[in-house]
Amino acid sequence: MKHTNDMNKNCPWCDSEKTQMHLWVKDLFLTQEPFEIYECLKCGLLFTEPRPDVNSIGKYYQSEEYYSHQENKNGFIPKIYESVKRVNLRHKRKLATKGLKVGTMLEIGCGVGDFLHEMEQKGWNCTGIEPSKEAKAIAKNRVKANILNPDELASLEDESFDLITMWHVLEHVDNLKEEVTHLQRLLKKGGRLVLALPNYKSADAEFYREYWAAYDVPRHLNHFCRESINNIFKNTKLKLKKTDKLVWDAYYISYMSEKYKNHTLPLLKGALRGLISNCKAQKSGEWSSLVYVLEC
Repeated sequence: MKHTNDMNKNCPWCDSEKTQMHLWVKDLFLTQEPFEIYECLKCGLLFTEPRPDVNSIGKYYQSEEYYSHQENKNGFIPKIYESVKRVNLRHKRKLATKGLKVGTMLEIGCGVGDFLHEMEQKGWNCTGIEPSKEAKAIAKNRVKANILNPDELASLEDESFDLITMWHVLEHVDNLKEEVTHLQRLLKKGGRLVLALPNYKSADAEFYREYWAAYDVPRHLNHFCRESINNIFKNTKLKLKKTDKLVWDAYYISYMSEKYKNHTLPLLKGALRGLISNCKAQKSGEWSSLVYVLEC
């Protein structure tokens, strides 16, 4: 990986040179390596520097604590996580499908197949995209859906899906322009795209700053807010129809942030900070995680 001084600081979405240092952050989850987050003054996107290339990014996901790719974990926190996840899955399904007839769905970043399973139970014809071999193996044993590698996205037929979901995935995508092009190509006319993303303008993000767990560098290459999503999609055929929230995310993110700060009673303190963040979001609309519903 190149040192930051050797990296191009142009915005990875709009190519603007009008960028500035936003925050210095460590990979608190795994390696403790330092990274920088830059802000594009034109489109509002934040982006991680340096960006690990395809050959080095994998090592940043190798951890037993990476819950999204783990099954049957023991312990108090994983059990809480799993209980909340079940409630969240139903909420996400209802949010994503409201007003839609049952049809074809693509989930990009399907993990171990939790959401695919939820959707198949309601009659949807599903396809998944997942880079992790371990997660893919679990998903294939629990769902009917065809689980593909990310490089197979380009081979999918145009206008083949009524619904595409990306639950906390777009922040991991290196080539945003290519991804948005595929999203437009793959959705049927009248189709829907649902994006769930951490919101760096939330109260918990502003409170924890460099300790905010949802920066999650370098796994998260991009960091979004409402402004950046509006700017990214304003000249595409995908139009933002609705913005919603994932209320539980504030509690989990705050809990992890408390752990990163090595505070005592992280679960209790994280719950309090998550509650404060959600209370502030009731007025500001700046929830810890925002869900963007876009349609063709």
